[in-house]
Amino acid sequence: MPPRPMNDEEVLSEMNKMVAFIKQEALEKAREIKVKADEEFAIEKAKLVKQEQQAIDAQFEKKRKGAEVAQKIAQSNLTNKSRLKLLQRREEQLQELFSVARTSILTFAEDEGRYSQLLEGAVVQGFLQLMEPKVTLHVREQDAEIMQKAGEAAAESYTQISGREVSFDLETTLSKDCAGGVKLASSSRRITIDNTLDERLKLLEDKMLPEIRRDLFGPNENRKFYT
Repeated sequence: MPPRPMNDEEVLSEMNKMVAFIKQEALEKAREIKVKADEEFAIEKAKLVKQEQQAIDAQFEKKRKGAEVAQKIAQSNLTNKSRLKLLQRREEQLQELFSVARTSILTFAEDEGRYSQLLEGAVVQGFLQLMEPKVTLHVREQDAEIMQKAGEAAAESYTQISGREVSFDLETTLSKDCAGGVKLASSSRRITIDNTLDERLKLLEDKMLPEIRRDLFGPNENRKFYT
């Protein structure tokens, strides 16, 4: 008896587990980045303050006010420079985080049991969205065999749910660089549903990005609203 397909909650649970793992890894790296950025800021600020103090001591009293203004401007520039550097490192950290996520997605496809369940569930979802008697499944070449079995099981599940019959053609048109999953196309090929792992990860990144930013770096005081 083939394993039952993963439902939406189980698929979401698997993705949430991956997100939790990625968050934990990223939090550690984010702490390292923050500590290093704080140290660099403190060193550069100390150098700047010392230089400005020496310049002020060497100037005539009538120029003291102008020197103090120059010092404030220099400190403001340094703060802005450090802030920009920190923002750049944060962006690099987020990109590294998403890279880790893609690596996890690639290893997920190596677990044939779980991957087969995910494919079956993704195809059932696609069948129910298209509600057509014939559908084309686009997969990677290396997934052809497992997709054939998953597609047959998905067709049976679809019939049980909808009371309708469905047949499918299998085409190995997805790139080998794709992490896996399936694209479904209607018989007219005018309607397509992208249930690839790459697309699901992209949607997850867009959805979770504000939350990930807050978890890694805390709330941004310069933003009144968060989306």
